Amino acid sequence: MMVLRSANRFLSILFVVFVAVGLSGCLTQQRTQGYDIPEDSLEQVRPGVSKELVEFVLGSPQTTNTFGDEQAYYYVETKVEQTAFGLTTVKSRTVLAVYFDKNDRVTDKAVYGLEDGKVVDVVSRRTPGFGQDRSFLQQLLGSLSF
Repeated sequence: MMVLRSANRFLSILFVVFVAVGLSGCLTQQRTQGYDIPEDSLEQVRPGVSKELVEFVLGSPQTTNTFGDEQAYYYVETKVEQTAFGLTTVKSRTVLAVYFDKNDRVTDKAVYGLEDGKVVDVVSRRTPGFGQDRSFLQQLLGSLSF
């Protein structure tokens, strides 16, 4: 009788563990892709500070751009939610743009979010080549004259 009770208790605990593990697979996980831009680091980036200080506080930028004598650093932070099945959903995106003058001093910074972006449709049309579109074999046979 005692063995039967402990076997039932063990099976009950095992069942609860399996249900908990199974349900945890349905839960979502939130994570950050790219940079994590803390608010206190953002406050340190203000007009007049050097490029070296920006790199020390935020790290090296994800991308840069040059406009004549001026340069811009871009830091992108994306918060995504991922299910156990690998489906991801973008919850928020923040782009920090830091602008430098020709003396490598910050002139301005801007913070952009998802609401500032625009959806761009990708067109997958092919540019036609010279003449007809033919396969290699058609081109080879077409070059032979009978």
